[in-house]
Parts: sequence; C-alpha cells; structure tokens
Amino acid sequence: MASMVQELEPGLFQIDLQFQGVPNVIAAYLLEGRHGLTLVETGPTTTLAALLEGIRTAGYDPEQITQLVVTHIHLDHAGAAGVLLDQLPRARLLVHRVGLPHLIDPSRLLASAGRIYGDRMEELWGEVRPCPAERVVAVDDGDVIETGARTLRAVATPGHASHHHAFHDLSTGALFTGDVAGIRINGRPYVYPPTPPPDIDLSQWRQSVARLRALRPRRLYLTHFGAADDPDWHFDDLLCRLFIWAGWSAARLAAETDTTTLSGELQALADAELVEVTGDEAPLQPYWLASGSYQMTVDGLARYFRRHRPTATGR
Repeated sequence: MASMVQELEPGLFQIDLQFQGVPNVIAAYLLEGRHGLTLVETGPTTTLAALLEGIRTAGYDPEQITQLVVTHIHLDHAGAAGVLLDQLPRARLLVHRVGLPHLIDPSRLLASAGRIYGDRMEELWGEVRPCPAERVVAVDDGDVIETGARTLRAVATPGHASHHHAFHDLSTGALFTGDVAGIRINGRPYVYPPTPPPDIDLSQWRQSVARLRALRPRRLYLTHFGAADDPDWHFDDLLCRLFIWAGWSAARLAAETDTTTLSGELQALADAELVEVTGDEAPLQPYWLASGSYQMTVDGLARYFRRHRPTATGR
C-alpha cells in the first residue's frame, strides 16, 4: 500500500485521509511556505486524526498551519474546519463568500446534509463545529492567496456547487480542483461526475470546465483522489460521462422511473463500465465512498431537471 503521505513536488504533500478506513478516497494537500503552512481541504472531522498524523509524517507540526483553504463547504471537504480552527491558534479559514456564512453557522448545512445522509451523519462526518467569524475570510473569484512559496488564484467554478472554487497555482501551473473536475482514483482512466443535491447546474459546470481548460493546467490535484497529468483527456472524460448520464437520467425520469430504480440502474451501468475500463474491481469502493452514493448522484440530477427542465421529469 502506498504511504498515506506523498511529496508530489517540492514543498507540496498529498495526505490520504483514509476516509472510513479506506485509502484513496479523500486527499488534503499541504503546502509549505515562508508564511507557515497552507492546507488545501480539511476533510471531515472523522478523518482528523489521519490528517494530523499525515502533517507530522511530512515533517511538520500542525500548529505551523496558518491558512486553511477549502474548495467548497461540503462536509468531505470542509467538515473539520471548525474543529481545526480551535486546535490551530495561528490559522484562518479561506472559503467562498457564498459558503462562508454556513461554516460560521452550520445549521442549514447540517440540515441539508442530514436529509441526504440521515442517521449516518455522525459515522461519516463527525462533529461539525461553528467557525469563529473573526477567523474566516471570504474569497472571491480572482483573489490571490500567498503561501510564501506559491501564489494561488481562486477560480469561481460553479456547477457541482454554487460555492465552489478551484485554485490555480500560478507558480507551477497546477490546479487544485475540489469536485468540479470530478472523481478519479489515482489516475485510473475513469472520471466520475459527482452530482449531489441541492445545486447542481449542468450549464455552469460545462462553463467552469471550459474556464479551467483555458488556463492550460500542467496537472490537476483532485480531492478525490490524487494527481492527474493529462488534464485535457480528464476534462473530456468528465464532460462526456456527465452529459451521457444526464441525458439518460432525463429520459428515464420523463418515463416516470422512480429515483430508487434509477440509482440501481446507474450503479449497474457505472460499475460495469468502471471494471471494464480499469480491468479490476479494486477501485469500486473508493469511487463509491467518494461519490456518496448512486442515489445521491441521481437525486442531484433529478432536482436539476425539476428546476431547469420540468418536462424531463414528466411533470
């Protein structure tokens, strides 16, 4: 098994958060710099021990962290932010302006997640603690984050979520993509489009990918999971699968297929495709965990079609 910490380039470490005890599901990225350490993605509180261990394995004290940067506020990306701020006295949190209020007061975020995950909330995500308002900084499109070694520029990338940023490393040409570039486990030739409720927007997602592509990134750093060195192929595969699944789902919903049936059909389709493309079943569990569930994928698309194309659901 690969180490949970890998130095992907000088001063940049990938930490495998071992979500639910499974490797290659959620990554956080640790960046060293003259201003202290910057952490891109906190993960959920259930992986906090793995995160702190990973930081120490990389050779640092967690209290050296001065900046927590999250791509968006979904719990697998930012759930541990409040707990971390309480433990890291020098750190501040940088987050999309739209998402910021929901990390200071996470009640609505938790209510929304609770509708999706039900009684598994604690098992999956653990405690979601409010972030102190005075230590949270709003990030807007084009804002620059300095680490003392790198310059990260925020790129507004709605589609997966309205409160989503990618971060362009102007020093190296790499992109930290959050979920807008989809799920791809350790370079396998299969990109899964995560489409959870409540605010999937397919048109915006296509535009966001076009915007990222125009930056001509050298490499993608995916939260789910790892580095991808073929950005053009990656974006092509993401959009192809996203819109094939969307079209298929729209047709099935228009035929009044219920979402439970549809999620089962999608899982059978996607699992068979993944095994065929990758040649083995090993990546199935990481893809399942990273995406949440096929039910969530279908529910997000169904909600989108109800809002944007009412006839697609037969209503």
